[in-house]
Amino acid sequence: MRVPLNLTTLLAVLVICAAPARAQDQIPDQTPNQTSNQAPNQAPNQDKHQDNPTAHGITEPSVATSLPQFGDASGMRKRLNDYGITYNFIYTNDVLSNLSGGIKRGTIDQGKLEDQLLIDLEKLLGWKSTTFYANAFQIYNTGRIRRDYVGGMNTIAAIEATPTVRLSELWLEHWFGPASFRIGQLAADAEFFYSDLSQIFLQSDWPTIGAVNLPGGGPAYPLSAVGARFKYEFPRDASFLFAIFNGDPAGPCSGDPDTCNRYGVNFRMSDPAFMIGEFQFRWNRGKDDTGLATTLKIGGWGHLGQFADQRYDNVGVPLASPASNGDPLLHRGTYGIYGVIDQQIYRPKGGDANSGIAIFNRSAVTQSDRNLVNLEIDSGIVFAGMVPKRPDDTFGASVIYSRFSDSVRGFDQDQINFGTLTTPPRDYEINLELTYVAQIIPGWTVQPVYTYIWHPSGTGIRYPDAQVAGVRSVIRY
Repeated sequence: MRVPLNLTTLLAVLVICAAPARAQDQIPDQTPNQTSNQAPNQAPNQDKHQDNPTAHGITEPSVATSLPQFGDASGMRKRLNDYGITYNFIYTNDVLSNLSGGIKRGTIDQGKLEDQLLIDLEKLLGWKSTTFYANAFQIYNTGRIRRDYVGGMNTIAAIEATPTVRLSELWLEHWFGPASFRIGQLAADAEFFYSDLSQIFLQSDWPTIGAVNLPGGGPAYPLSAVGARFKYEFPRDASFLFAIFNGDPAGPCSGDPDTCNRYGVNFRMSDPAFMIGEFQFRWNRGKDDTGLATTLKIGGWGHLGQFADQRYDNVGVPLASPASNGDPLLHRGTYGIYGVIDQQIYRPKGGDANSGIAIFNRSAVTQSDRNLVNLEIDSGIVFAGMVPKRPDDTFGASVIYSRFSDSVRGFDQDQINFGTLTTPPRDYEINLELTYVAQIIPGWTVQPVYTYIWHPSGTGIRYPDAQVAGVRSVIRY
């Protein structure tokens, strides 16, 4: 009897494999913040809660540090922190206009309020090295700049999503010495497959190569999925992470996936699994280091479901042919590999690992026959603390290149040959973003942005090249 390789089966295997780590429970804890060269851990759309709150329960930067009595006149936030309970609110607002090209011109207003709760269960209940975390989004908009105005597939503003109130993550984590095990509802983009440096950009997001190829776009904002994550911190400057998720966070859906799991509480567990693993290496990120800082991430992902061939039916006839039966050839599973590097190229005297000038690159490749996009390259440059008398401002430029797979190009060419398509084959989509992040006070930033999009959805003819400009404001409390 064959056992289906779904999430339930794989979770059981992971739990069994992690069990021996309990023998290390008496080893002194080594959390990420104790690693000398630990890189910032703030992923797209998942503002991290657990970064060393102050004695008043504040995660800095926060506008609370500029308010009388830290915005806590009753002292409740501090008392909760004494019991291990901390919370944050992060409000993000975008006003963006499509100035030309795309589907249509126009302006949208969109916002996201993220509520975060972190409970140190060792402080609260005496459960050693155990943490509970939950966050939720309240999302609104007057339109969707990418979907409704530009028509592309690369992210333009990462908070874009269906208006709703949505649960995101909900998990328990336990540390066994240098290892941790996390289980619950998780978001892959909170820990995997991103550049720390890229986080200043509106288009920084779960990569297009995952969002358009995986069922439901994968377990990434605004969706998450039931899963488990194992992490191991090596003695110095390196980590390994591996996670298993239910492979479809939304389930069968005729529209946008986030409309089919609108409130984030579907908790699906029977779909074929999605897995992702990543090695992380860090150099010169310690507070006493003076060399150029580097963060390198090497990873890969796999999905155990079935994926339709992009060009041929199940008897080998081109799907574009009138002779085709219309049933695509189904492939078992898909996989891909990726690499991410953040490289500081200028470190001012006395500056830390996040100061000066740095460049980044995130590149990924996957199979062509069963995926819409088979290559993605994201790159950029960031200037931090380089403006006189504005030490907390940053600015930079970022590019996303997404290449349509050879099979998709072949399908389009087949349609042209059979007379059913008049536009050229889809080839690529490129975004260029220019942005400046100005700190008004600690915890409040205002960010003008300009983005140019070449070939929205792949041709530049169906939807002409587009230009988007606007401003983002982020307030953290």
